[in-house]
Amino acid sequence: MTGRRPDDAGDRARSGALGAPGPEVPVYVISVAAELTGLHPQTLRTYDRLGLVSPGRTGGGGRRYSWRDIELLREVAELTSTGIGLEGVRRILQLELQVDALQRRVHELEQDLAAADYTLRQTLRNATPNKNLPAVPPRRRPGSR
Repeated sequence: MTGRRPDDAGDRARSGALGAPGPEVPVYVISVAAELTGLHPQTLRTYDRLGLVSPGRTGGGGRRYSWRDIELLREVAELTSTGIGLEGVRRILQLELQVDALQRRVHELEQDLAAADYTLRQTLRNATPNKNLPAVPPRRRPGSR
């Protein structure tokens, strides 16, 4: 699993009020990230090496953590404190990302379905009956009389 990195074009869109960095902008050095999460800096380096959280990098190679990275580190710490191993944590994080993606897809499909339903209803409401088409009786449900 890799951390989420902002793209350069989206940084302005991710900025908060008064130009403060948004949650995806990597601004926290490792010592601040360690303090915010209650984890040792070496633990953060280990999580980076294992790919659990992938902070941004400066030109000189220094790690910079975003607020989302901090939240992810807190989640990893919470999971490991309950006795889950790092491979289990990795799998949980992957599954959470998969669930998020599936939920977004379901929402998109629901919107598409609602739009198609609206279009169909509008079309049927505005359609003039065609007397050249035969009347089709409604279908009976199986088991009904």
